[in-house]
Amino acid sequence: MPDQEPIPPPPPPPPSPGPELGPKSTSTGLPSNMAAAIACIPLVGGIVFYILEKHDSFVRFYAMQSIIFGVGWILIHIGCAIVSGLFWHIPGIGWFFGPLWGLVWWLINLALFVLFVVTVVKAFTGVRWEVPYVGPIARKQMEAGAA
Repeated sequence: MPDQEPIPPPPPPPPSPGPELGPKSTSTGLPSNMAAAIACIPLVGGIVFYILEKHDSFVRFYAMQSIIFGVGWILIHIGCAIVSGLFWHIPGIGWFFGPLWGLVWWLINLALFVLFVVTVVKAFTGVRWEVPYVGPIARKQMEAGAA
C-alpha cells in the first residue's frame, strides 16, 4: 500500500481565553482592581474615581480612603512646616532643632509614602485593606452614604 497518502495531523486546539483581570468596574470600564489602585493616588485620584464610579463599592471605598488620606497628608505637611518654622526661629538652639525637625519631617513623609504604596499594592491585588485610622473613617462614610 505505498500509494496511500499520509494522514494529516489534527488541527491545534483553540486558544484558551486570556486571564481575567477581575470584574469590570461598571462606570469606568477598567478592571475593578486597577480602578481601585489608581483611585489610591492621594486626593486627586480619590476625587476623580469617587465622582466617576457610582456602583463598585470596592473602588468607591479606596477612593474615599484616598480622599481622607490625602487631606490628612496635607494637614500633616502644614503642621510640620509650622513646627519647622518655629524651631528655626528659636534663638540660640534653632540651629540644632531646625535640622533635627527636618529629619523627623522627612521620616514622616517616608512613612506616609510607604502607606500609599502598600495601599496601591493591596488595591491592585484585590484586597480590601484599611489604612490605619483612615480606613475606619472611610468605611463609616461609605456606610453612611449607602443608607
